Amino acid sequence: MASKEKAQNKALGRGIDALFADADEPTNEEMVAELALTDIRVNPYQPRRKFDATALKELASSIEKSGVFQPIIVRQPDAEIKKYELIAGERRFRASKLAKQKTIPAIVRDVTEAQMMEIGVLENLQREDLTALEEAEAYASLMDKLKLTQAEVSKRLGKSRPYIANYLRLLGLPTGVKQLIQKGQLSMGQARTLLSLKDKTQLVPLAKKAIKAQLTVRQLEQIVARYNGEQKQAPKPVVVKKSPYIRASEEQLQEKFGTAVSIQTKQNKKEQGKIEIPYLSNDDLNRILEILQIDLN
Repeated sequence: MASKEKAQNKALGRGIDALFADADEPTNEEMVAELALTDIRVNPYQPRRKFDATALKELASSIEKSGVFQPIIVRQPDAEIKKYELIAGERRFRASKLAKQKTIPAIVRDVTEAQMMEIGVLENLQREDLTALEEAEAYASLMDKLKLTQAEVSKRLGKSRPYIANYLRLLGLPTGVKQLIQKGQLSMGQARTLLSLKDKTQLVPLAKKAIKAQLTVRQLEQIVARYNGEQKQAPKPVVVKKSPYIRASEEQLQEKFGTAVSIQTKQNKKEQGKIEIPYLSNDDLNRILEILQIDLN
């Protein structure tokens, strides 16, 4: 049993397709069964909260005419009780209920609860577009329920460590801002810029202003800098024009560290300069040190 679970965990590390290869077809030990919709409950670890109502109605109409061709995947927590938990295929499940179907074709797979949670996240990340907030909450749920570090989540899902960290930072935003992200009114780039605002009471008003004025990320960065008192009236410095190589390097560093990294070259010394990586708090500094793999303990 232990070796079987270990093999399944290894498969999950390579992605959902490794565990669910040819998921539409049962293996030699499996059969497609017609299960009552009332005996199935949705995956409690499903990160997606919103489903396109129009798309569901269209799918329901198709199911009314032709039925469900692709079986859903479920697990049976208790072999003695004919109750099932949905692992994959929630759109088909919901559409079948809309179409007032009584049963749905399903494949029952032997999956642990921990694996079910990971599959729920993987299926959505690989097959559907989650909102930035749903994606962040999915990563946080994996870390909390499976006791994983950011590095372990990164390895399992095939995402970079800074990528995971940047999404998790969104969870520190106030509810009002998170609602705007969930509705798709505020972009990931805008939300990340707002995280650097020192006066947290201005987060919601500035987020609404960004939406109303249709501010670009760059424009929002300038406003945040002004709010933070970082733009002071001073003699204009001599501007050293940055090469395409320097600008591209800045963009890559900003993506890696999740903050406004700046590369400054010395006047008349094109091969010398400095890299500035700002941080907002001790926690933010520790996050950057972790990315650099610097351990001060």
